[in-house]
Amino acid sequence: MSAELENRKGRTLVGTVVSNKNDKTIVVRVETLMKHPLLKKFIRRHKKFTAHDPNNDCNMGDKVRIIEFRPMSRNKRWHLVSILEKAV
Repeated sequence: MSAELENRKGRTLVGTVVSNKNDKTIVVRVETLMKHPLLKKFIRRHKKFTAHDPNNDCNMGDKVRIIEFRPMSRNKRWHLVSILEKAV
């Protein structure tokens, strides 16, 4: 299924897994840099996304790539594409 997901159109994000306590669901924290309009400094912003992990492969601290997908539940609208880096 991951080969199909990589060819899909849609937003892809890279982040770290914060929680994997739910069955087939992970919570991914995505950090972005934003320039402050007045101070002209770069500020780190973060947001959490719930993503579908069909095989329960991810652990906390893994760096993963997720892609926008059809809604699977009330909050879950992202799907795991690949694990880029395993946590130590």
